[in-house]
Amino acid sequence: MNLEFIREYCLSKHQAEESFPFDASILAFKIGGKIFALFGIDDFKSINLKCDPEKSIDLRERYEGIKPGFHMNKKHWNTVNVFQDVDPQLVLELIDHSYDLVLKSLPKKIRDGITI
Repeated sequence: MNLEFIREYCLSKHQAEESFPFDASILAFKIGGKIFALFGIDDFKSINLKCDPEKSIDLRERYEGIKPGFHMNKKHWNTVNVFQDVDPQLVLELIDHSYDLVLKSLPKKIRDGITI
């Protein structure tokens, strides 16, 4: 699993957009103006993803490569090290979960404009 694969997967999500909202080395992916994934492009090894708080606890207990979100709200975000013990399929599922959580949290007017 590499940066370009993760980037393409995030962009494959319906109406996902990419930007550099913080600096030229942190790539963020948004839906409806809200971030659902971000990672550093200079030294790619992990991705920050939004996660249900209860699921976060379980994942952090089960995987060494899943930690509370670096520079993020530790309750709602995880940092997933893609080169540790986290299966690539799980990484993709966690991207999907993050996207879905952010989409569901958007105001109805914005959400209705996004759904197919």
